[in-house]
Amino acid sequence: MPNPCRRAALGRHHRRHHRRRRSDVRERSVARPAGDSALRGPDGLRLRAARRAGPAPSNRRCPVSQPTVRSGRARIRARAALRRGAGLLAAALLLSAAASGGAGASVAVPQDTAFWVEPDSSAARQAAAWRRGGYFAQAWLMDRIAGRAQAVWLHDKSPGPRIRAVAEAAAWTGRTPVFVAYFIPHRDCGEYSRGGAAGAAEYRRWIEEVAAAIGDRAAYVVVEPDAVAQEVAGCARADAGERYALLAHAVERLKARPNAKVYLDAGNAGWIPDERRLVTPLRQAGIAKADGFALNVSNYHTNAVSSAYGHRLATRVGGAKHFVVDSSRNGNGPYTGDAKAWCNPPGRALGTPPTTRTGDPALDAYLWIKRPGESDGTCRGGPRAGQWWPQYALGLASRAKGQRSGAGGADEGRRP
Repeated sequence: MPNPCRRAALGRHHRRHHRRRRSDVRERSVARPAGDSALRGPDGLRLRAARRAGPAPSNRRCPVSQPTVRSGRARIRARAALRRGAGLLAAALLLSAAASGGAGASVAVPQDTAFWVEPDSSAARQAAAWRRGGYFAQAWLMDRIAGRAQAVWLHDKSPGPRIRAVAEAAAWTGRTPVFVAYFIPHRDCGEYSRGGAAGAAEYRRWIEEVAAAIGDRAAYVVVEPDAVAQEVAGCARADAGERYALLAHAVERLKARPNAKVYLDAGNAGWIPDERRLVTPLRQAGIAKADGFALNVSNYHTNAVSSAYGHRLATRVGGAKHFVVDSSRNGNGPYTGDAKAWCNPPGRALGTPPTTRTGDPALDAYLWIKRPGESDGTCRGGPRAGQWWPQYALGLASRAKGQRSGAGGADEGRRP
């Protein structure tokens, strides 16, 4: 005789399944771009949807297993887990709500430092959308980005609320956030990321707001990607003296925060191949008061090339300066196909996950300063600079070598 509980459960299962299928149709524009062509990522990568299994049905009228009585030790562990979960939830809520020193004294970088992972990043939302649509393999690949620490770029006129929300969220998890100050006047030589402050006065006010919002919390800050190298290359539409003075002011004010690590951007190994050309500009821009400099931001040069360049530059600058390297997209090295090798090049891959375990005492960290999956600009079919591009992100993740999905892997340093 058929089991009535099973029959009722199956009926509810089928009704729920059909409701979810109808919902999937409505969500498909979110889960993946419309059209069959969108199912093919960069370089012909094919997206395959897995058939979804409906949720296990329940039936209140049928017998259910009774909860097991926990021991006192188990109850203590459960309460601790709840408290940790509440902390993470509070951090996420803070982020959601905010979406709307010593002169030159360096802060030692602990080798077990771990960096903050944003719980609601574009990659995390994309992975969730693909899971809802049944694209489980693609969601798993996207977790390679979503589960890693990425820098938070500060480029709007009022960065304070965002900084405080991120800092609070990071404090809940016991990790350190990475910020990028990106508001220098005449930013990006008028290219894809043009903008910034209207003038020197606005920029100084902006830096004061950034420093005040960081306060006494631990943070890494990368100061103005491209600003020095653009002056050296001769493309900046600004007075060089004023720009260097603003950068020096930014370094000084940020280093006044007792727990901030500050790195002045110094371009990349392919932009200014002769590192001697950077020495005087970096000194004028305040490198003496910074912890060091940042290399390869938003670029693709390998760790080996960037590290060798960093050591040469550190020797010439003097002061035993350290450096950090952006390894977010350098897994396959630079593209050599055309002049705009830096703008959404094909065939690239995720690089070394963020870590302070570099094996090099002068190299403080590999960081994901550029957020993988955000466009370099309107080239090669990409959206505007900084906009999320899921197909490109998926290509980067699919080509990553030896990486697993999820946050806090063995390759990241941890706090005790």
